[in-house]
Amino acid sequence: MSAVHESLSLARPHPDLSGFEKIGWAVLACGVAALIVAAFGWGSSNPKAALLTVFGLTGAGGLWVAVARNGSRTPASQNTGMMKHPATSRGIIGWVLGVVLTAFYIVLYWFPAPLENLVRMVDPLSRFLRGTDADRWFLYGTLYTFGVSVMGIRAIIKYRHSRYQIVRTASIIFFQSVFAFTLPALLRLFNQPEYYFSYFWPLKYQYLFPTEVDHLWNYPGGIGVAFVVYGLFASFILVPVLTYFFGKRWYCSWVCGCGGLANTVGDPWRQLSDKRLKAWKFERWSIHSVLVFIVVTTALLWIDSWSRGAFLGRASYYFARTYGFLVGAVWSGVVGVGFYPLMGTRVWCRFGCPQAAILGILQKYFSRFRITVNGDQCISCGNCSTYCEMGIDVKWYAQRGQNVVRASCVGCGICSTVCPRGVLNLETGPVGTRR
Repeated sequence: MSAVHESLSLARPHPDLSGFEKIGWAVLACGVAALIVAAFGWGSSNPKAALLTVFGLTGAGGLWVAVARNGSRTPASQNTGMMKHPATSRGIIGWVLGVVLTAFYIVLYWFPAPLENLVRMVDPLSRFLRGTDADRWFLYGTLYTFGVSVMGIRAIIKYRHSRYQIVRTASIIFFQSVFAFTLPALLRLFNQPEYYFSYFWPLKYQYLFPTEVDHLWNYPGGIGVAFVVYGLFASFILVPVLTYFFGKRWYCSWVCGCGGLANTVGDPWRQLSDKRLKAWKFERWSIHSVLVFIVVTTALLWIDSWSRGAFLGRASYYFARTYGFLVGAVWSGVVGVGFYPLMGTRVWCRFGCPQAAILGILQKYFSRFRITVNGDQCISCGNCSTYCEMGIDVKWYAQRGQNVVRASCVGCGICSTVCPRGVLNLETGPVGTRR
């Protein structure tokens, strides 16, 4: 009788909230309310209290809900109701969240005045880490890192049955917290250039622009020279070598902050990725067009620098400005994150990231990485395709017993994690053996 009751409870699209989970949601709601109050003045008048209250309540509430919702669920029931819940199936809550996220990025990039009180709220943290008052980008970095950390712990709880997911998510939290947030801040504290060690050209496209190279190269003390050398080494040697051995997963699913946000904050919406053939065709054109755009822009800037403007005039400047607006802001931020609740979690990674384009080319033709398939065990449940954040129809490969070797695959391993039969395995081997 208990087995029947359990199966019926798992089949309900909207399971009743337990009293324990309701408390967590209440704490989280108080944290969001505190954030709104801070935005309307409390963040400026009493920044320390606002900082501790907002992040304390939202962090505690978020983790409370994660434990209450996912802590006792079996691997088979972790995604129960995802396809019917109004927050994760393009329902009314999802649309509201999409509008809020999109509006936040528009305000952040072009109309930052309403964020002033929130910027002042993080002044104590900025002074501690950087020795100076905060700006909107430090606020964004703080919120970004906080979201990756809290939702990363949630992901670890949810996927605790998979050692790969635990280690991978811990890596994401580490690289975002240390390499993309703490170290750049500490460099500012010691009057050194603010440098993000986990981002390379062309994703961090400014790092190969002549003005940035010149700024770092001539920075007093010589540390800027080391940063330039590191950036060149990482972009043109480290990336190809590691991708050969491990595929693009070493970066897109273990190191990159964009992928980190997608796999933590965006995890509830991974099933919304477009699986249609025309989406794949658009993906190939869009992501490689962005790659060509940034390569041409970088080349034009260097030609302009070497010719001192005599050859191109201000054309390279307009190219760089256009790329920064269309790709650096609109595509990667407003659409790439703001549309999580509507288009799935890897919108930017799938359709726009030039770094992912390079890694994808290397992975498809020169990497040892592949997802192997034991086709005899596939029961065609479709979990692998449903929860693939990159829109790959993994089931198509599994039914035919073909290894998955795709440029877009980021090696997150969720397809293997949600497979009830152990059909899929992430492996490396000689390039010639990839079927």
